[in-house]
Amino acid sequence: MERTFPSFWMYKDNQRHWRWTFHAKNGEPIGVSSEAYENRVDCRHSITLMQGSGSTTVWLPGDPSNAQ
Repeated sequence: MERTFPSFWMYKDNQRHWRWTFHAKNGEPIGVSSEAYENRVDCRHSITLMQGSGSTTVWLPGDPSNAQ
């Protein structure tokens, strides 16, 4: 099966923990897991949470110069 984009890539890091990277339609990485997971199922669960957050509100400070 050939990988398509956009998609999540789930892999083990050098410490043998599970992580994910999200690649956009052009194949470029645009998101990564903020933590490592000991169990594959926990990593997969975090991807499921991200997939379901499409309608989540995006917050921006009242004064954009304060944004970091």
